[in-house]
Amino acid sequence: MITAMPVALTILSEPLIVSKKNKSTRRLSFAQLKILGLAVCILSIHSTVFSQLDTAQQKPAYDSLKTISDSLETKYDSAINKLFGSIKEFGTEEAIKNINEYKEDVIATRQDEIIEEIRSLMLEAKSYLENGLDTTGLNTDLNKIEHWYDVTSDGVFTHAGTIQTLRNLQASYRIMKKLKTRASERKSSVDSYYKNLVVLRNKIDSLYKDSVLYEFSPDSTVLMRYVKKLIVLSQEIRPIDSSLKQTLASVSEFQPTVTRLVNKLNSSIEQIEIFQKELSNRTFNRETPNLGGPVRYSRPFAEVINFSMIKGGLAFAFYGRDEINRIFLVGVLVFVSAMFLVNLKRKLRSQNMLDKDARDQVVLKYPVLSAIVIILTLFQFIFPDPPFIFNALLWTLSAVALTIVFRKSISTYWLFAWFTMLTLFLFASADNLVLQASRIERWIMLALSVAGIVSGSIILLMGHRRELNEKLVVYFVGFVIIMQVLSIVSNTYGRYNFSKTCLTSGFFNVILATLFLWTLRLINQSLSLASKAYRIPGKKLFNINFERIGDKAPRIFYVLLLIGWFILFARNFYAYKLIADPIENFILKKRSIGEFSFTIGTILEFFLILYLAGLTSRIVSYFALTAPDELESSTRKGGLGSWLLIIRIAIVSIGLLLAFAAVGIPMDRLTIILSALSVGIGFGLQSLVNNLVSGLIISFEKPVNIGDIVEIEGHSGTIKSIGFRSSILSTPTGAEVVIPNGELLNQHLVNWTHNNNFRCVDIQIGVAYGTNLERTIQILESLPSKDQRILSNPPPGVTIRQFNSSSIDMQLSFWVGNLRQWPAVKSDIILAIDRAFRENKIEIPLPQQDIHIRSVAKEEIAKKSNHE
Repeated sequence: MITAMPVALTILSEPLIVSKKNKSTRRLSFAQLKILGLAVCILSIHSTVFSQLDTAQQKPAYDSLKTISDSLETKYDSAINKLFGSIKEFGTEEAIKNINEYKEDVIATRQDEIIEEIRSLMLEAKSYLENGLDTTGLNTDLNKIEHWYDVTSDGVFTHAGTIQTLRNLQASYRIMKKLKTRASERKSSVDSYYKNLVVLRNKIDSLYKDSVLYEFSPDSTVLMRYVKKLIVLSQEIRPIDSSLKQTLASVSEFQPTVTRLVNKLNSSIEQIEIFQKELSNRTFNRETPNLGGPVRYSRPFAEVINFSMIKGGLAFAFYGRDEINRIFLVGVLVFVSAMFLVNLKRKLRSQNMLDKDARDQVVLKYPVLSAIVIILTLFQFIFPDPPFIFNALLWTLSAVALTIVFRKSISTYWLFAWFTMLTLFLFASADNLVLQASRIERWIMLALSVAGIVSGSIILLMGHRRELNEKLVVYFVGFVIIMQVLSIVSNTYGRYNFSKTCLTSGFFNVILATLFLWTLRLINQSLSLASKAYRIPGKKLFNINFERIGDKAPRIFYVLLLIGWFILFARNFYAYKLIADPIENFILKKRSIGEFSFTIGTILEFFLILYLAGLTSRIVSYFALTAPDELESSTRKGGLGSWLLIIRIAIVSIGLLLAFAAVGIPMDRLTIILSALSVGIGFGLQSLVNNLVSGLIISFEKPVNIGDIVEIEGHSGTIKSIGFRSSILSTPTGAEVVIPNGELLNQHLVNWTHNNNFRCVDIQIGVAYGTNLERTIQILESLPSKDQRILSNPPPGVTIRQFNSSSIDMQLSFWVGNLRQWPAVKSDIILAIDRAFRENKIEIPLPQQDIHIRSVAKEEIAKKSNHE
């Protein structure tokens, strides 16, 4: 065995030696690895056995045997060293190989990721370029802004003339502000577009600079595959990259142009503000020669008119475009008000309460025109800092509509006075649109002032004040005379701007005062007529006693009128801007509490929207409810009924959402608020929520509707209203029972008019014994057919109930078509029965108990008589 082991090791080691010599070209196969493992195991076992035999046996007797053993051991150690050396070298090579393969795999994966990121960014850039900035349209828009700037500069920076005019500076300032806003928007879009392109380009460049892209595999196959990917990627991104560079270059050329335009507009606006301040400081200083003095600068009047019309048109177009939402809102309000007045007129006509010649119904003569007067007069204040041409249009429309409304309601004298002032107002408005001073215009201003003084004096001196309902108009006519006198003096001595302000303010304010006074009257008339047409006892809308007020509006309305008049009057002076701007900045200044930002204006808007939503809900509830006489009608229609609650909840919910949107509270914060409310509901608002949900269930399922006759908890009556928390039951005695909606659903509710309005009526009758019952039945059955309120189908019937002690009991049954009429019908049928029985000598006997009581009473009376 000892001799065989070295031989086996030698045989096993030979392949290893061969493999070591040829390691550059050959590798160990899997079979060779198995042989090596087997050899290691044999060597381990052999070494152990050999050592045991050496210690167990005695020392050999012959020295030759020891020599052979030493030789075998030497050869064995040499084979073992070669075997372990080969194994160690093989393991090192495999480790290096695996590490290199792993690195190559990581690099290849990262290269693929970078290629896909580059491709994705290029596609994003392509889409952005295709849907991005329209340089042609931008260039056109910039040219338009440049042209409008040149037009606006006329009369201010070019062809300035002798003086700057207040109207021209105001109009030019507003147009410049709009142009600046428009140019700033273009600049912002260009800057944002350029910034996004640069960000995309930088991302792509950063990927190109990644060193991983430039590490190549030593494997030629893998290398060729990677090179093909790079070639395909290059072909895909080359056109996009070229377009990206061209667009960046093109946009970069626009940026200085847009920036320069915005800076020029800023500078012009600041210069105009300086002009306005200087002009305000020189309000009473001489600006031009006297009216008859020499002319230092002359510009054709037709040219002045032309550029004034162009500039006024620009101001109107820009303002109308920016305030289109408010204009639409005013249009909606006019439509709603007109529909309300039309329905009110129809309602009064159906009740024979409409009188076309009545002075307290002027508002209903032309409902649409009355709505125009009311809405345009009241809601002109929602337009911030409007140009004069916009205000003039609103005032003219309102004045013309008012003229048609009251032309047959005032005396001929005051109608002529109104026409005179309206004509002078139109001329003054036209003159106020002229934006540059000229000698011709100054003479026109003088003529208008003289006409105002003459006409105002005639109106005041001729009297007829008793025919005037609103005495305040007289004071405004006197104000016109004072302002025109100041205008003549200022115009004559070269105070052009102050003269024009006095001229226009006088005529404007007398028209505005008349519009305000008549607006109050029209509102008062409409609400007063509505309170009469929709007669709902106990239902209050504005807590105003219209019958006590009469034709006079509450004093608070007149206070608001004076405030509005003063605001419109003060807008003609630059000092108003000095006062209004700080107030506006205070209201619009952003404030922060933690992460929440708000302004005073948004807070006011929040509460205003909530108030308007609640007011709208109340108005809908007021005018949707059915009047008592309609509830008693047999032809009653359901109307809104229980749907009214859903409509009111929808109005309040929409108002709440709009209020939160106005103040800038995001929806996620709203959910937090609702969550907090849910906690409160869990602790103390279960009853309130239960009643609210019950009201919604009533609205959808309709177990009861407004106008239904019901019985609940011993109360009977008519459902008058279904509110958020409770419903109101109107009893026949005049009392109103407030029942929570939850109890209305949970209690046993008897609804007499749920599906129909019929009611079965039973009348108990007793006839004496011996009466002809067949004849009696015929008489009873014939009586209901004579009353039209009793239904013929099902037909009336008579039933013999029983033999009583003193009578034979019978029951007459019939159906009444209107449930609310059954008590009266029953009363009339009882009277008819009594009449028919007396005519046919049918006796209705007294009950036995009553006979006994009567006999006892007679005996007592007889005894008392005998005693006396």
